[in-house]
Amino acid sequence: MAGHSKWANIQHRKGRQDKLRSKVFSKLSKEITVAAKMGEPDPDKNPRLRLAVKEAKGVSMPKDNIDRAIKKATGGDSEIYEEIRYEGYGPNGVAVIVETMTDNRNRTASTVRSTFSKNGGNLGETGSVGFMFERKGEVTYPASVGDADTVMMAAIEAGAEDAESTEDGHVIYCADTDLNDVSTALETELGESDSTKLMWRPTTTTEMDLEGMQKLMKLIDALEDDDDVQRVTANFDASDEVMEQLEQQE
Repeated sequence: MAGHSKWANIQHRKGRQDKLRSKVFSKLSKEITVAAKMGEPDPDKNPRLRLAVKEAKGVSMPKDNIDRAIKKATGGDSEIYEEIRYEGYGPNGVAVIVETMTDNRNRTASTVRSTFSKNGGNLGETGSVGFMFERKGEVTYPASVGDADTVMMAAIEAGAEDAESTEDGHVIYCADTDLNDVSTALETELGESDSTKLMWRPTTTTEMDLEGMQKLMKLIDALEDDDDVQRVTANFDASDEVMEQLEQQE
């Protein structure tokens, strides 16, 4: 499993999500509010909202927080956010996509550019690295739902494009426009997913050594610490040995 999937796995094992729980909830609340404001405030009638709520539930965000975020969209006093994608290069030439949601594009652009510069990277123009990724839907399940063959069959029947299985669990990919339908079909066969979201899947990756990964993690941590940043994706690949060394340093 390459690129951001490994990053997501090591984040989970390090307990990073727990450490940044309040920040994670804040970012998800923003996504829920924006999704509810753009369409119906009912997840059953609004695919983007449904996916945002599923992602929030996947990190155990309290129902009260979810409901409050939806109500904020219908109250008329919510901020107006603009979605902007930034692209650039990190240490060792790794391609990085930064997805933001902001009420001040000048502030966000300045902060993102500065963060890249301070951490061995360079912010590029829109499209400078996007061609190295595909926009996909991603659904993840724990290893306990079944073996690789069982999950692959369920994925094919649901209309997914690919499935990857490791001892850590299963990751199913589909076209971005099919995510709502695919995730619904998978729920029928496999039950509630751990995570359901849109993501950028690398089509080409850059191999990283330990030093490179340490620098890249520093950049990604700094970017994700910005309240305007929703997600960061990088097209790195690293050996299991390098990933294990990273874990041991925590």
